[in-house]
Amino acid sequence: MAAPQKIVLRVYIATDMALKLTLNERPKSVKELKSIMQEKFKPRLDSDFSLQYEDPDFDGQLSLLVDIEELPEKGTLKVVRSESDDPSTASSDTDILPHVPLTQRQKNWPDSFPVPTFSFEVEHVLEEGDSVFDRPGKTLKLTRSQKHNILEKMAETMHSFKPYPNDSEVGKAAEALIAAHPCLRELGSDTGWYGWKVSLKFKMGNYRSKLARSGCAEVSVNVGRRSKNNPESDHPHSNIKRARRSEVNFLPNFPRGESQATLEEMRLQIIQEVEKAERNQLLIGKLMQTTFALCRQDIVKGDLLVRDFLMSWPALRMESQVFAEFHRITNVNLRKQFYTELD
Repeated sequence: MAAPQKIVLRVYIATDMALKLTLNERPKSVKELKSIMQEKFKPRLDSDFSLQYEDPDFDGQLSLLVDIEELPEKGTLKVVRSESDDPSTASSDTDILPHVPLTQRQKNWPDSFPVPTFSFEVEHVLEEGDSVFDRPGKTLKLTRSQKHNILEKMAETMHSFKPYPNDSEVGKAAEALIAAHPCLRELGSDTGWYGWKVSLKFKMGNYRSKLARSGCAEVSVNVGRRSKNNPESDHPHSNIKRARRSEVNFLPNFPRGESQATLEEMRLQIIQEVEKAERNQLLIGKLMQTTFALCRQDIVKGDLLVRDFLMSWPALRMESQVFAEFHRITNVNLRKQFYTELD
């Protein structure tokens, strides 16, 4: 009779915390293994999670543990917590070292636009206006400063989702504004909000100009187009560099405290680490997260061939970093979505 198969594992339950797990026999399923880990590592591990293992068939790169037979007798596992967990403790295949401050957007344009809270004065005026809106001939007249506050706050909220909303999205925002505050409805208009839509489009243009002057990368990239002072430049409405449909983070600014020079040093460090026989996956993940803005600059502003780009960013040849980069750009966990669709 064959001796029981002893399993010795090093389990990363957090970025900087690894625990040893010894099993006298191979669990019958991945679900059973997760139950054993939850009991063994309690209270550090008591929520929904999946497991990744260093796959020897792919030079030790991380793969999702689906079949218990793929579990090595001696190896390293990584806990990947559900996206619904507390963000202060969550870990995912794209958030390897969460100490990098994330200033990027976390979601795309919503199905239902959230109308923001305006200044105390404006909120008071709107509350009074909504309460008497049903009275015949009772309309709300805003002062110039009150309307400015509404448009400014709406523009800020719209920009939090994307800097260049299309015509339909601006219309949805105007429609949501009227739905939230009926007293702002335009009398004599078929929709009741067409004038607000036009005002919001102009306000977004002004808001982008203000952000460009402050150095916001995703809009300043389009500054310097044709004008009276620059008659030879590109037409102001052609070849605008903006996010595509799925891109939540198109061209973020550099992380706070970092510069072109410091991020370039990290990029060179990534190249050195990728060339090693035994790569430090966690270090590569941290560096790729930190240098994300520099990488996006090379894509958006640069004119590199794919071959030359991959020479500058060789980590993007690694499967784990392809998933990670996709998540950074779209905020979608591609691997999790794939396996969810399979289920």
